Parts: sequence; structure tokens; C-alpha cells
Amino acid sequence: MPRPVTLFTGQWADLPLSELAPMAAAWGYDGLELACWGDHFDVQRAISEDGYCQGQKDLLAQHGLGCWAISNHLTGQCVSDPIDDRHKAIIPERLWGDGDPGGVSQRCAQEMMDTARAASCFGVDVVNGFTGSPIWHKLYFFPPTSDTDIERGYQDFAGKWVPILDAFAELNVKFALEVHPTEIAYDIHTFERSIEAVGGHAAFCANFDPSHLQWQGVDPVKFIDRFGDRIAHVHVKDAVTTLDGTNSILGGHLSFGDSRRGWDFRTPGRGDLDFEGIIRALNRAGYAGPLSVEWEDSAMGREHGAAEACAFVNGIDFDPAGGAFDAAFDKDKQ
Repeated sequence: MPRPVTLFTGQWADLPLSELAPMAAAWGYDGLELACWGDHFDVQRAISEDGYCQGQKDLLAQHGLGCWAISNHLTGQCVSDPIDDRHKAIIPERLWGDGDPGGVSQRCAQEMMDTARAASCFGVDVVNGFTGSPIWHKLYFFPPTSDTDIERGYQDFAGKWVPILDAFAELNVKFALEVHPTEIAYDIHTFERSIEAVGGHAAFCANFDPSHLQWQGVDPVKFIDRFGDRIAHVHVKDAVTTLDGTNSILGGHLSFGDSRRGWDFRTPGRGDLDFEGIIRALNRAGYAGPLSVEWEDSAMGREHGAAEACAFVNGIDFDPAGGAFDAAFDKDKQ
């Protein structure tokens, strides 16, 4: 059976869920991947308020929508990042507090543990998100960064996240890191190292988003083939590289949507990604979860883009084969 097609609501948090849900249903989506900001999913209400989770479920059900995962990227980012004033804009005041970096990190770590509880109360077993990174800002290695500094960064990440992952495991909920530049893992090698850092923790999984791999030059199919057993959720988003001799993949401090950038995101099907290869690899990996559109395209109206993306994803998905196409002619395979 084809996988459910959902819409990640993070880019729609300016709209109340009661307004977004009927729009998504009209576009043809099977469900929503609820962001833990805006009014789409409130972690604290979910764990403390009787009837809240059922109310959100009922709202979705009124429009024939389901939910297979919630996402708390913004809070997760603040667990391992070096905290500065930029982070104040992405988390609630109660988590920011006085802005002391240690306090922000601790409060956000507790909020991620609470998110696991909220997911369990809501009846989903995947929380997507970011981890932040204590060493992303040291990426280019000048002044030189020692191997010891990098290892210390992974140890710092593990020290903060293993207790969170333990809380997830106790509730049979998986944390799915969106492997992504600015996170502790942004390609195949760094995800391998992150898994090692947390001792292969079973709750530490991937939210596979090929758009963040493509523009770096990482083959998304190789990622699936390497980590198929850790892919707990899939985002569908496209990207395009437009290197013309004046720009680079570093972005040039140019905003998304600026035609001078060396790369940018696109509506699924309008970029460089080989989605057929990705679907075939997901079938090999036995992934049966949702294909969740994370719509980002600075040159296209989002309502048009969301509708187009839903139709595209439904068109590219297909069931894995039950056997070789010529098996009927081979008596040994019958």
C-alpha cells in the first residue's frame, strides 16, 4: 500500500490548525506532521491538560487527516548549540528565561523529554527535530581545530542527548534527527559518528530529508542504503544547485530566493533530486512510514506549491515488488 502523504506544518505555523487542516485536506494530503509551535501542537498542554490530545486528533479527523509524527526542531536546536541572541527568536520566553546559555540548554533538554511524553500521549511514536551542535561553527578549521576539540564536541552532544534519548526509549518513542547542516550530523560520516557518540542508542534515528544532502554533494540514496534501519521518518523537499562561477555552496550570505545563490530549495519535482532512486532505496530499506512534504520554495506561492507537491509525491510513490518480475517463469522461485 502506498505510504501516506503528509504536510509538515512548520512553514504554516502562522495559520491556526483549524484553518490549515481543511486546506491540506483539499490539496489531497492524508495527514499532517504537526510542528510544536504556533497552535499546532503544544507540548505542555499535551502532557498536562485532559482532552487536549483528543481535541487535536478530532480536529484532524474532521477533515479525514491523520498524524504519524510531531516535530520539535526549534527546541532541539537549543540543546547543543552555543546559545546566543538568535536563539531567543525561536523558543518561547519560558524556555529562554534570563538567556543564560546553560539554563537555556537545560530547559530545552527537559522540553525535549516532555515532547517524548507528549508524543506518547498523542499516540505517535516519532518526534522529528534538530540537536544543535557545539562544533558546527568550527567547520572550516581555521584557526585550526584539533581532533581533540571535535571529539570533545561529540562528547558534549552525547552528554546532553543520551538522557533525552533514554526518556524517549522508556516511552517507545524515537527521536528522528533531521540530518542537516548546523546539526551534529549533516552527512553520512557525521551521522555515523553521532550514532557512535550515543553508543548506538536505539532511540536515535533519522528524519531523512534529501534536500539537505543534495546541495552538499552527498548522494541521498547512499544515505538510505547505509542507514535504512534508522530512518524513522521521511521529508520530501527538493533542492537545486546553480553554481555559475561567481557563487558557491556556502551561500554567499545571500537570502533564500536570491537568484545569485549557488543553491536553493525547490518544490518537489522542480530541483535536482532523483526521487525515483530515493523511492526505490526506501523500498529496499523497508520504510513504510509517511512521505512528508516540507514545502520551501521562495519563488512560488505556498498554496500552489503545497497542492502541486502533494500530487507529485502521490505520483512518484509505489509499492515494492513482491518478487522478481519474471518469477512466474522460474519454478524454483514458486
